[in-house]
Amino acid sequence: MCFAVVVLGAYVRLTAAGLGCPDWPGCYGHVTPLGAQQSAAAQAAYPLRPLDVGKAWREMIHRYAATTLGLIIVTLAALAIRTRHLRLVSIVLAWALLATVVFQGVLGMLTVTWRLKPLIVTGHLVFGLTTLALLWWLWLSLPREAWVTVQTRGAASRNATASASTAWRLALVGLVALSVQIALGGWTSSNYAAVACPDFPTCQSSWWPHTDYRDAFILWRGLGINYEGGVLDHPARVAIHLTHRIGALVATAALSLAALSVMLRPALVRLTLPAVAVLIALALQLTIGISMVVKGFPLWLATAHTAGAALLLLAVLALLHRLGTRHVH
Repeated sequence: MCFAVVVLGAYVRLTAAGLGCPDWPGCYGHVTPLGAQQSAAAQAAYPLRPLDVGKAWREMIHRYAATTLGLIIVTLAALAIRTRHLRLVSIVLAWALLATVVFQGVLGMLTVTWRLKPLIVTGHLVFGLTTLALLWWLWLSLPREAWVTVQTRGAASRNATASASTAWRLALVGLVALSVQIALGGWTSSNYAAVACPDFPTCQSSWWPHTDYRDAFILWRGLGINYEGGVLDHPARVAIHLTHRIGALVATAALSLAALSVMLRPALVRLTLPAVAVLIALALQLTIGISMVVKGFPLWLATAHTAGAALLLLAVLALLHRLGTRHVH
């Protein structure tokens, strides 16, 4: 459900439906766009935002899905508290998940009421993926007999533990690089900078085009501005897009090194599968990103780019979790 909400949120953003309902939590004061469609008075209350039924439905379906996810997480937190004596789930993790989804709801509200402010839109994406990451980590942490660790003895055990410790640190660096890259991706999308470099591997037919970094990363520009369509000049958008490409190179190098550090260590042969999963997810995401530019940024590929980032995040976390045991499986 969380994966679907994240991808659906990207689709809403990419189809310019983020303000399909200019109020929150309803839509023109109604629970559904159907009610808004049938109420001339509700539409008259927002003369600058005429009702677009298609955009309104996309926005509200996203809100319905997010609300459902929130109820699921509240239930999970309640179950974690009720079964705390069994120690099946970390109470700290359950509360962190609950706090994150509540904060995510606040960001969802501000996305609309502050009219797509890039800082809020980017934060909404980041905390959406944080929610996904916490749910995934919770699921990975649940006890299951099939995942019982088989520990080796003697020198082999010590070698495996040392190898896993080194690989874990490299994977953590990869996760940090990926997190920064995800934030850069959100900043690129929320500032409508994806199309600023319509060619590949160059940008504007240059390896280093004219950019404006001074204006590109101003996080706060005040309230009362409608950011739909973006407010930055072209050189600032080029700077954002170019930075996102550089971030992709750094994240690729860090994640490849982490995965290969596992695959090339004989003591960690049983962890090859999650390492390969990271490389596959990374290759998929790079392919989607490059194809977006080459094919002129079609909607389905742009949406898939967010899905690919989510899958890559899950793969890296799975590798980190397995390495965190510091044992050979």
